[in-house]
Amino acid sequence: MGPLKRLSGPDSWESGPFLMPTGRESSFLSRLTPHRVDPSYGSPALGLPHIDHCVGTSMRHVYYPLSFSLLALTGLVSWTWPPFAWAYALLLPLFVLGVRDMRQTSHSVLRNFPVVGHVRYLLEMIRPEINQYFVESNQDGRPFSREDRSIVYQRAKKQLATLPFGTQRDVREVGYEWMNHSMYPRVAPAQASRVLFGAKTCKKPYSAALLNISGMSYGALSKNAIEALNGGAKDGDFFHNTGEGGISPHHWKAGGDLVWQIGTAYFACRDEHGRFSPELFRKQARQDAVKMIEIKLSQGAKPGHGGILPKEKITDEIAEIRGVSKDKDVISPPFHSAFHGPEQLLRFIQDLRDLSGGKPVGIKLCVGAHSEIEEICQAMVDLGITADFITVDGGEGGTGSAPLEFSNSVGSPLADALPVVDDLLVRYGLRDDVKIIASGRILTAFHMAQRLAMGADVCNSARGMMMALGCIQALRCNSNACPVGVATQDPHLVAGLVVETKRERVKNYQHGTVHTLMELCSAAGLGNPNELTRFHINRRISATATATYAEIYGPGQMPDLIFNMNEFDPEEIDARLNMNELEAEEDRANSERKAAG
Repeated sequence: MGPLKRLSGPDSWESGPFLMPTGRESSFLSRLTPHRVDPSYGSPALGLPHIDHCVGTSMRHVYYPLSFSLLALTGLVSWTWPPFAWAYALLLPLFVLGVRDMRQTSHSVLRNFPVVGHVRYLLEMIRPEINQYFVESNQDGRPFSREDRSIVYQRAKKQLATLPFGTQRDVREVGYEWMNHSMYPRVAPAQASRVLFGAKTCKKPYSAALLNISGMSYGALSKNAIEALNGGAKDGDFFHNTGEGGISPHHWKAGGDLVWQIGTAYFACRDEHGRFSPELFRKQARQDAVKMIEIKLSQGAKPGHGGILPKEKITDEIAEIRGVSKDKDVISPPFHSAFHGPEQLLRFIQDLRDLSGGKPVGIKLCVGAHSEIEEICQAMVDLGITADFITVDGGEGGTGSAPLEFSNSVGSPLADALPVVDDLLVRYGLRDDVKIIASGRILTAFHMAQRLAMGADVCNSARGMMMALGCIQALRCNSNACPVGVATQDPHLVAGLVVETKRERVKNYQHGTVHTLMELCSAAGLGNPNELTRFHINRRISATATATYAEIYGPGQMPDLIFNMNEFDPEEIDARLNMNELEAEEDRANSERKAAG
């Protein structure tokens, strides 16, 4: 053994310095990194590395000796006990796998740790499930907590959907929100209210439910998922947005109400050059099942980016419906070729309204620059052409596939976007004619109450409806490996989703959630969800302060029936309030004089 060289400095052991062997011994130990020696483990002169650091040593130099030794040992045991030869059925494939791992050049972990390196990829694959089942609490899950997912499952299955022992949420946490109740609650109505779209502009206006199915295309979802969603919409009397992938035969099968979404690629209404085709649009739009048309300008999950359908999910049927190739990802353009600018957009809306036979037509967008929303409102006033509705999609909205930066960092969250659109429509005198649909991370009745209080008329839910179908938030929507058959085109996985069972659960979830919303409104002393205002929802903004939505975002439009605001202007309301204060002061003075006399 050669001499040892003492090392010192910031890399030395706390209990003593490094000891680095020199000479021939160093060539052996150079394979083991780092060369740290703890004097507490025997003689430093042996030059042995600390056991903790052997774990990081590559297996490449021991794989062949270890493998051949194991194979030889197996042969020896088999010679004395022949049935043990069956072990070769396991050992030989593993040996071949290890050789392949060492020769491949794509994965460093597998080259350095043949065979056992696959454990890392296995754990990575099941990481979402490990988080769900062993790590996260009822409040921790992302994008939806276990508590929120559970309420969807329970309502869909009509199971016990109550909470024991009080809330598990931290009510002192900044961002916690709650709803003001009334000392004088009402009885919840048996029938949920509905909202009429296109009352003034359309020959065929549509009465919509308060909660509906948000846009999800056939292709992003399986055919069984589409049929179950549309069947639930049919049974529950609410609408089903087709998504930008066009109307497929599976959308027609159950006969549920459809909102046909027209995206930038004009699927199901495009000519051979990919441009909008009025003739194909008219043919589809005049079908009885199509109740409204939605022009998709952008979506919350990837605003400013076209829709993405991975090639792994493109079947022959999907390629035929969309008119695309199966050999590459389908990425829609980020903009429309049929119009540009607010005036052309509104004229396109009028064209679609005429081509559809007078059905409501609206737009879907994620709010970016507020000035662009204002330009659309100004153009509506100038041209006298209005959209029948605006679907506001929050930046937290879901998608089957999107670039990470777009999902995480582009587009206004729904809570910030809704008040902008609502206030601008009020300012330009358009609010009564243009309805607002809220979309983005809406699962529960309280989520709906929050969005209705901010100005929405109805709500759409995508991932809530997926969970009613059985989605377990496995986070594999973009891989064609959805384990429950919702977001995949693998026929073996799709077969696991039974349409008749799931359509019933979709209906149950929607009805249960809307019924709970009506109960929330009744608890607040309201007769209808359209009476919700920004004064009804509170948010904790610090450890010692709270504020209503009205204080954070502005008061918004107040329902006339609550304060009779149609009878007074704001100055007259203030005058009356001051008059009441003066009368109260006068009454107190009179009472004091009587007591003194």
